Amino acid sequence: MFVPVSSAPTFKDFTLIMPAISVGNVGQLAVDLIISTLNLNTVGYIHTASLIPMVGNNPYATSDGNSVELSTNAQVYSLPEIQLAVLQVRSPILQTQCKQFQNFIHTWIKTSEFSKAIILSSSHAYQRDDRQLLGTPLRYLLTPAMQSIVGDNLQNMNWKKMEKIAVFPEVSNTRQHLYIPGGGITKQLYNVCCSEGIPLAVLLIFCSEGDNMPDAFALLNYLNEWLHLVENACDQSANWKMPCSWRLLFGSGIPPALF
Repeated sequence: MFVPVSSAPTFKDFTLIMPAISVGNVGQLAVDLIISTLNLNTVGYIHTASLIPMVGNNPYATSDGNSVELSTNAQVYSLPEIQLAVLQVRSPILQTQCKQFQNFIHTWIKTSEFSKAIILSSSHAYQRDDRQLLGTPLRYLLTPAMQSIVGDNLQNMNWKKMEKIAVFPEVSNTRQHLYIPGGGITKQLYNVCCSEGIPLAVLLIFCSEGDNMPDAFALLNYLNEWLHLVENACDQSANWKMPCSWRLLFGSGIPPALF
């Protein structure tokens, strides 16, 4: 359940952005950049048994004073001036709890009356089919409810919709399905939002595990083309503020004493 840190906020007509726990943690890195750049305030957290427990220092600390604030495995941030809410998920979903977490998310979106929800995700680059090897690695999906809101805006920006691929590619191309390997609950959440009439968009990037900061910048610039969270973000590092926690993204430096 959602637990507010003080008075219960209202999310009616807000846009919700959240990551999928997917390959390269690209969605989570992109959400880090949004929270850090827009200086979003914490308004609550998600209390759930579906995520691995986790607690740490403030990953977006700007001074010694706020560095000791605690962060949890799922926190909600908000910027009411632009009607934006962001859910950051910092730990994996328990394998036996994927269905429960997915049900909580789509129920929370409905009961909170978000105007739309956007999930930032990723998929294994090595499992693309021939059509997906061409052009940009960025793709999008819209539920029917979201399609009625945005219309042809995304197509007019020359965005590429996620392709369906053959169920049995070596046998027949007549049966096709949506395939997002490495995308976590992306596909399942998209399908349930389609059936429940929830306006949801999926933005994803094909990538591989490694240094995924460039993928996060690329996915976030993709989102920014649509929502205009910041201006003039063509330079991937110029307008996005990397949080202090990224300094230890790959651990601390090599101790000089080793040499």
